Amino acid sequence: MTTLTHSSDTLTRDALAVLQPGFRGTTAPDWLLRRIGEGLTSVGLFGRNITSPAQLTALTAQLRVERDDVLVAIDEEGGDVTRLEVRDGSSFPGNYALGSVDDVDLTRAVARELGGRLAACGVNLNWAPSADVNSDVNNPVIGVRSFGADPALVSRHTAAYVEGLQSAGVAACTKHFPGHGDTAVDSHHALPRIDVDFDTLHARELAPFRSAIAAGSKSVMSAHILLSALDPNRPATLSPQIVTGLLREELGFDGLIVTDGIEMQAIASTYGIERGSVLAIAAGVDAICVGGGLADEETVLRLRDALVDAVREGELPEERLADAAARVRALADWTLRVRGASGPGAAVQEGTAPGIGSTGNGTGSGIGLVAARRALRVTGTIEPLQEAPYVASFTPVANIAVGDETPWGVAAELTALLPGTETGTYGGENTAAEVLAAAGQRRIVAVVRDIHRHPWMAAVLDGIRAARPDTAVVEMGVNHAEPTGSPHIATYGAARVCGRAAAEALTGRGA
Repeated sequence: MTTLTHSSDTLTRDALAVLQPGFRGTTAPDWLLRRIGEGLTSVGLFGRNITSPAQLTALTAQLRVERDDVLVAIDEEGGDVTRLEVRDGSSFPGNYALGSVDDVDLTRAVARELGGRLAACGVNLNWAPSADVNSDVNNPVIGVRSFGADPALVSRHTAAYVEGLQSAGVAACTKHFPGHGDTAVDSHHALPRIDVDFDTLHARELAPFRSAIAAGSKSVMSAHILLSALDPNRPATLSPQIVTGLLREELGFDGLIVTDGIEMQAIASTYGIERGSVLAIAAGVDAICVGGGLADEETVLRLRDALVDAVREGELPEERLADAAARVRALADWTLRVRGASGPGAAVQEGTAPGIGSTGNGTGSGIGLVAARRALRVTGTIEPLQEAPYVASFTPVANIAVGDETPWGVAAELTALLPGTETGTYGGENTAAEVLAAAGQRRIVAVVRDIHRHPWMAAVLDGIRAARPDTAVVEMGVNHAEPTGSPHIATYGAARVCGRAAAEALTGRGA
């Protein structure tokens, strides 16, 4: 049994330090402030916590009254996964759009602008970028969150994103190690398994993480996936071979290692969150992300006590917990030093990084809209819309990472350009006849997302196009299916600026 050398208070503070919990509401609850005073070093924010730049800035200031170096983390990838602009859609296209342009300077600039907005609101740790190589086009959870399917492309853009984000004073958290791109299962719901050989993993999945480490990524997020060639028994988050042996020792990563949400079913339904947290820290992880679903004081106390009990019972070496807590505090200290060196607002040097939604009207020339316009791919000839069309949006079930709160599509942007535009939303139970009846004589703009993954969507679209060959098709997901439509427009993502770029193309009213 491990000999305890620290006081009970120190052990409790270390256990709190390794947690990154969430909460509900737009101000910090008393219980959270109290736990920060007791040693909690990190807080995670989600879309439910954010309503405006001023409110977010006030919230982070409230947290820092308790602890000036608190790590305030957020899952802000831009594109489809946005927390800053969860109710309006992102001002930045996501990774897939940036990868399709393949201009690392643009990716670096987008990440810097995004980081500047986070820093201006007091956020200093971003659970991004996604470094997953989307080698399975049917992947239900990564898709447009990836820069693409080519490991070399993903590697260079991951490095550029890390550099851009951290140049704004925000720590990057490159995810989902060792790679979630070749999965057919969403780890929010079950445990995905990747059965490829060791050499393939090194050449494909691990390449972007090597680049991120070389670029100085301050943290890495582990994935809840089973990679049989590396560890046939435990998912990566809980595997000493993967976390310590591969990431820490072989790849030489010396920064903070964070879990993906510990309450995700890949862990919670198999190990439970208490046991999963203990095994993760024992495996070499330094911080437990929790709060996307379980966002209350009881969860924090359950995990804190599980870690303390594991040390006292000799299951978790006290030195390992102390080392993990020290790494959390070291990153917190880095963010404090960066903030102090830069001064208020100085992390943003391009003069284009105000608060959330600075290009909310879609008419600006912000870097996000510039990138979305460059990403656009048009097949066929566009005859600009002269009259308000009918927009038929085909809506698949959103994965948990994206969520269903954030609007997407082109209807709102087309309405701004062509007042009177009408729209309808359709699912798997609808027919082409229903769409045609609703459209009447209006020109139809069909908006799809990952049509190659949804046979119902393709079937309805075929029926519409058979009756109305002039139907324009806008694909806002992974552009894998053969282009159909007159014209076919691929946006490589469903961010608001992607919708704006498509609307400009359809009307001929672009910049």
